[in-house]
Amino acid sequence: MKLTSIDRHTVRRLYYHIRHNYFTLNNAVIALAAIVAIGWAWGAVSMMQRNYTLQRKLDAKQRELTLAALEVDTLKYQGRYYASPEYQDLAARESLGLANPGEKMLVLPPNSERAKKVDEEVSSNPSLRSTQSSNFQQWLDFFAGKNVPKT
Repeated sequence: MKLTSIDRHTVRRLYYHIRHNYFTLNNAVIALAAIVAIGWAWGAVSMMQRNYTLQRKLDAKQRELTLAALEVDTLKYQGRYYASPEYQDLAARESLGLANPGEKMLVLPPNSERAKKVDEEVSSNPSLRSTQSSNFQQWLDFFAGKNVPKT
Protein backbone atom coordinates (compact mmCIF):
# COMPACT_ATOMS: atom_id res chain seq x y z
CA MET A 1 0.00 0.00 0.00
CA LYS A 2 1.43 3.29 -1.09
CA LEU A 3 0.92 6.52 0.72
CA THR A 4 -0.71 9.16 -1.30
CA SER A 5 0.55 12.71 -1.38
CA ILE A 6 -2.16 13.80 1.09
CA ASP A 7 -1.14 11.12 3.52
CA ARG A 8 2.51 12.08 3.12
CA HIS A 9 1.69 15.67 3.73
CA THR A 10 -0.27 14.78 6.90
CA VAL A 11 2.57 12.61 8.16
CA ARG A 12 5.11 15.37 7.50
CA ARG A 13 2.95 17.93 9.31
CA LEU A 14 2.53 15.60 12.24
CA TYR A 15 6.28 14.89 12.34
CA TYR A 16 7.08 18.61 12.17
CA HIS A 17 4.50 19.38 14.87
CA ILE A 18 5.88 16.73 17.25
CA ARG A 19 9.51 17.67 16.58
CA HIS A 20 9.05 21.39 17.10
CA ASN A 21 6.57 21.26 20.00
CA TYR A 22 7.84 18.30 22.06
CA PHE A 23 11.50 17.77 21.22
CA THR A 24 12.66 21.15 22.39
CA LEU A 25 15.66 22.00 24.55
CA ASN A 26 13.39 22.93 27.47
CA ASN A 27 11.60 19.58 27.33
CA ALA A 28 14.94 17.74 27.09
CA VAL A 29 16.25 19.58 30.18
CA ILE A 30 13.02 18.80 32.07
CA ALA A 31 13.21 15.12 31.08
CA LEU A 32 16.86 14.94 32.16
CA ALA A 33 16.02 16.63 35.46
CA ALA A 34 13.16 14.19 36.01
CA ILE A 35 15.48 11.22 35.35
CA VAL A 36 18.07 12.62 37.76
CA ALA A 37 15.40 13.26 40.43
CA ILE A 38 13.97 9.75 40.09
CA GLY A 39 17.47 8.27 40.29
CA TRP A 40 18.27 10.36 43.36
CA ALA A 41 15.01 9.34 45.07
CA TRP A 42 15.59 5.66 44.25
CA GLY A 43 19.13 5.86 45.64
CA ALA A 44 17.96 7.64 48.78
CA VAL A 45 15.24 5.06 49.45
CA SER A 46 17.62 2.14 48.89
CA MET A 47 20.23 3.77 51.13
CA MET A 48 17.64 4.33 53.87
CA GLN A 49 16.62 0.67 53.62
CA ARG A 50 20.26 -0.41 53.86
CA ASN A 51 20.86 1.87 56.85
CA TYR A 52 17.74 0.49 58.56
CA THR A 53 18.86 -3.13 58.20
CA LEU A 54 22.39 -2.28 59.33
CA GLN A 55 21.01 -0.40 62.35
CA ARG A 56 18.88 -3.41 63.30
CA LYS A 57 21.93 -5.67 63.08
CA LEU A 58 23.94 -3.21 65.17
CA ASP A 59 21.20 -3.03 67.82
CA ALA A 60 21.04 -6.83 67.99
CA LYS A 61 24.82 -7.05 68.42
CA GLN A 62 24.72 -4.37 71.14
CA ARG A 63 22.00 -6.33 72.98
CA GLU A 64 24.14 -9.47 72.73
CA LEU A 65 27.15 -7.54 74.05
CA THR A 66 25.14 -6.17 76.97
CA LEU A 67 23.81 -9.63 77.77
CA ALA A 68 27.30 -11.13 77.64
CA ALA A 69 28.62 -8.38 79.93
CA LEU A 70 25.81 -9.08 82.40
CA GLU A 71 26.59 -12.79 82.31
CA VAL A 72 30.27 -12.08 82.94
CA ASP A 73 29.40 -9.83 85.89
CA THR A 74 27.04 -12.48 87.28
CA LEU A 75 29.74 -15.13 87.02
CA LYS A 76 32.23 -12.82 88.76
CA TYR A 77 29.77 -12.26 91.60
CA GLN A 78 29.11 -15.98 91.87
CA GLY A 79 32.84 -16.68 91.95
CA ARG A 80 33.32 -14.16 94.75
CA TYR A 81 30.37 -15.64 96.62
CA TYR A 82 31.72 -19.19 96.30
CA ALA A 83 35.11 -17.99 97.55
CA SER A 84 33.57 -16.19 100.54
CA PRO A 85 33.84 -17.68 104.03
CA GLU A 86 30.04 -17.49 104.43
CA TYR A 87 29.46 -19.82 101.49
CA GLN A 88 32.21 -22.19 102.56
CA ASP A 89 30.68 -22.36 106.05
CA LEU A 90 27.20 -23.06 104.61
CA ALA A 91 28.54 -25.67 102.21
CA ALA A 92 30.43 -27.44 104.98
CA ARG A 93 27.33 -27.45 107.17
CA GLU A 94 25.12 -28.81 104.41
CA SER A 95 27.35 -31.43 102.88
CA LEU A 96 29.32 -32.57 105.93
CA GLY A 97 26.72 -31.96 108.61
CA LEU A 98 29.01 -29.68 110.59
CA ALA A 99 27.79 -27.13 113.13
CA ASN A 100 29.28 -24.22 115.05
CA PRO A 101 30.00 -24.63 118.74
CA GLY A 102 26.83 -24.18 120.80
CA GLU A 103 24.47 -25.01 117.96
CA LYS A 104 22.09 -27.91 118.23
CA MET A 105 20.82 -29.96 115.32
CA LEU A 106 17.16 -30.77 115.02
CA VAL A 107 16.47 -33.99 113.17
CA LEU A 108 12.88 -34.50 112.06
CA PRO A 109 11.45 -37.89 111.24
CA PRO A 110 10.39 -38.52 107.65
CA ASN A 111 6.80 -37.76 106.71
CA SER A 112 4.29 -40.44 107.52
CA GLU A 113 2.48 -42.32 104.81
CA ARG A 114 -0.73 -40.48 105.72
CA ALA A 115 0.92 -37.07 105.23
CA LYS A 116 2.38 -38.16 101.89
CA LYS A 117 -1.03 -39.42 100.78
CA VAL A 118 -2.74 -36.14 101.69
CA ASP A 119 -0.07 -34.16 99.80
CA GLU A 120 -0.55 -36.32 96.70
CA GLU A 121 -4.32 -35.92 96.83
CA VAL A 122 -4.12 -32.14 97.19
CA SER A 123 -1.56 -31.80 94.41
CA SER A 124 -3.49 -34.04 92.01
CA ASN A 125 -6.97 -32.63 92.72
CA PRO A 126 -7.17 -28.82 92.40
CA SER A 127 -10.63 -28.72 93.97
CA LEU A 128 -9.12 -29.83 97.32
CA ARG A 129 -6.80 -26.85 97.42
CA SER A 130 -7.95 -24.07 99.66
CA THR A 131 -9.71 -21.21 97.91
CA GLN A 132 -7.92 -17.92 97.70
CA SER A 133 -8.66 -15.78 100.71
CA SER A 134 -7.06 -12.77 102.28
CA ASN A 135 -3.95 -13.07 104.36
CA PHE A 136 -5.90 -11.95 107.44
CA GLN A 137 -8.51 -14.67 106.88
CA GLN A 138 -5.79 -17.30 106.49
CA TRP A 139 -4.29 -16.25 109.83
CA LEU A 140 -7.71 -16.44 111.51
CA ASP A 141 -8.24 -19.92 110.06
CA PHE A 142 -4.79 -20.94 111.29
CA PHE A 143 -5.41 -19.76 114.84
CA ALA A 144 -8.89 -21.29 114.92
CA GLY A 145 -7.49 -24.65 113.80
CA LYS A 146 -9.59 -24.84 110.62
CA ASN A 147 -6.60 -25.96 108.53
CA VAL A 148 -5.94 -29.09 110.61
CA PRO A 149 -7.00 -32.24 108.74
CA LYS A 150 -9.69 -34.24 110.51
CA THR A 151 -8.63 -37.71 111.66
